[in-house]
Amino acid sequence: MVDTLATLHRAVVDAGDRLDKFLARSTGLSRMRLKGLIEAGQATIDGATINDASARVKPGQAITLGVPPNAPARPQAQEIPLTIVYEDVDLIVIDKPAGLVVHPAPGNPDNTLVNALLAHCRGALSGIGGVERPGIVHRIDKDTSGLLVVAKSEVAHHGLGELFSRHDIDRGYKAVVWGNPKGKAGVVEAPIGRARFDRKKMAVVADGKPAITHWTVEARFGTPPIAALIDCRLETGRTHQIRVHMASLGHGLVGDKTYGRAPKGAPGMAVKFPRQALHAWLLGFRHPVTGKSLAFESNLPSDLNELLDSLESI
Repeated sequence: MVDTLATLHRAVVDAGDRLDKFLARSTGLSRMRLKGLIEAGQATIDGATINDASARVKPGQAITLGVPPNAPARPQAQEIPLTIVYEDVDLIVIDKPAGLVVHPAPGNPDNTLVNALLAHCRGALSGIGGVERPGIVHRIDKDTSGLLVVAKSEVAHHGLGELFSRHDIDRGYKAVVWGNPKGKAGVVEAPIGRARFDRKKMAVVADGKPAITHWTVEARFGTPPIAALIDCRLETGRTHQIRVHMASLGHGLVGDKTYGRAPKGAPGMAVKFPRQALHAWLLGFRHPVTGKSLAFESNLPSDLNELLDSLESI
């Protein structure tokens, strides 16, 4: 996108088309980005400044949009090693290690995945939301390992966002949970929202957002079983979804200090496991620019393999 005032002409528009929708089709910018530009007075219709993204456009009108130069990224680029599974001009797929925070936030202002990507993608980011930064469309927790995709261009950011909003993404997780899940497989369909008495935690709550998790037992450990390895597939992507859903069944994740609790007689290594035993092993989606189907897998990291070895010996 050019950094000057561009005049956009279209002979035919949909009857009563919204300004932001028209501009989204015409420019490839996300509607969120366009809303900000319109409210900042960067759009005109027939020479009149329009501040309302929902304003209706008509055939034959001359519409202009001002796109300021990309602002410098606020986070600083930092040379942090990354495991890159796939990369092209529009997006990058990372195999994130446990312990790496995805995005700078209070308490974690640097040494995050975003800082690392700013260094790795230096000069190759086209500007997400007008800022030279990677486009984070989903996150996995600091202490969860595994795959995630990040946009490098505005069009990919918009396209990936649409895929996630439609839940049109294949995501598979391996988790080690306490207890002996009933049956071979099951589905948890329970809304998730902020916990009533602790706003830092999530919980199954009646007025929460819809959330669906499919789970399958792959192995059980102990006689009687004291823990299990499960595979989880997500239809939705709520904060802490797997951790909350499994805890709601009485099977909190091993190592989860927030939602899990070790039963009596649990082996020492599992009790002392330093993080939630959760790994994003599968990620599949249709490329938002090329339309090509992409699928990636990640092997379990060494700490989870060591945990499983210890559980197999009980």
